[in-house]
Amino acid sequence: MALTQLGNFGFNGTGRPFFCCQGRALGVYLKWGGSDDTRMMTCEAMVLEAFGEPLRPKEIEVPELEEGQVLVRLEASGVCGSDVHMADGEDPRTPLPMVLGHEGVGRVVKVRGKKRYVDGTSLREGDRVLWNRGVVCGRCYWCTKAGQPWLCPERWVYGIHRSLDDPPGLNGCYSQYVILDPKTDIFQVPDDLDPAILVPASCSGATAAHAFSLRPPRRGEAVLVQGPGPLGLFAVAFARKFGADPVILVGGTESRLEVGRRLGATHTLNRRETTEEERRDFVLGLTDGRGVDLAYEAVGNPKALVEGLKLVRRGGSYLSMGFGVPAGSVTLDVYHDLEVRDLALYGVWVSHTEHTKMALELILERKDDFSHLVTHRFGLHEANEALESVRSRSAVKAVILP
Repeated sequence: MALTQLGNFGFNGTGRPFFCCQGRALGVYLKWGGSDDTRMMTCEAMVLEAFGEPLRPKEIEVPELEEGQVLVRLEASGVCGSDVHMADGEDPRTPLPMVLGHEGVGRVVKVRGKKRYVDGTSLREGDRVLWNRGVVCGRCYWCTKAGQPWLCPERWVYGIHRSLDDPPGLNGCYSQYVILDPKTDIFQVPDDLDPAILVPASCSGATAAHAFSLRPPRRGEAVLVQGPGPLGLFAVAFARKFGADPVILVGGTESRLEVGRRLGATHTLNRRETTEEERRDFVLGLTDGRGVDLAYEAVGNPKALVEGLKLVRRGGSYLSMGFGVPAGSVTLDVYHDLEVRDLALYGVWVSHTEHTKMALELILERKDDFSHLVTHRFGLHEANEALESVRSRSAVKAVILP
């Protein structure tokens, strides 16, 4: 790749090339290899080569961009619970070798051709961006007639579905760079905001937004949220935004419950300090014996689902959004648990662009509160430590800063 194809550049005191895009210094240091005629840009990424083994650093060649592609230098990459499942070999969608990471915020380094944001404005080199993690075909029944593009059979996700061997190779966010597909929906985000607090918008925030778009609470309705991870914490914040009261959060990690209280939970129950019967008595006592109007499951555990269904009132709704990988089955008494109670049961699968927009707007409305969501920050070479912080639940939200 010729130097002139990437924009203006110079050399700082280290002798390494330093790039600027439209006059904005990006601080991008490039490595070069080969002869003068074949010099190529390379970057570092942390690569999953075998399940159950540590990610390994690897230098990867940045290919020439194709029409419509966007080269982004990553500023912050989210570490999701799904990443842990993939690294451990629990997600059947994971090809090897691959660069993990489906949550990212970064700066545009190069655009091949013309590209517009979801609001119709032109994307420019130097812009800070966040993108919808899923890419869909735009032609199938679900993308067009059904209006459910998140169910597109051809949908793929950065850092989940494509390996390092699938062009363009830089398909995940545990890297210094990622190359965005022409069909990717992109948002411009503020320059004056910590990029780390924005990354959850594209996954946990968007999935929670999907659930609330299916069945939002009405003002004054009682809501139960099971699970105080990032997904459940976004659910708490959305519940308060829609005017729910009370909002009950159940979880087993006190530091996460504390963030939940900051985001709007009116009551928290530590499942390690209470029994299932005690939690049921508390919820029924708070709702005049009826149960909550709505419950949002964000745990991914079948036992939690069975418990939560029993805490919803007759005629209420239960939305399960926490199962990102196979986790087992449950047995329901269809007559008593569903039919007689006239219960609405929703399965919430991933999200799409409209949901990412909802989550991003929520963060921007409450950026000070959401800053408490990010508890751990790591360098790129500390990606294995970042995964362990999520696996052990010591982090509420862990972010890699490439």
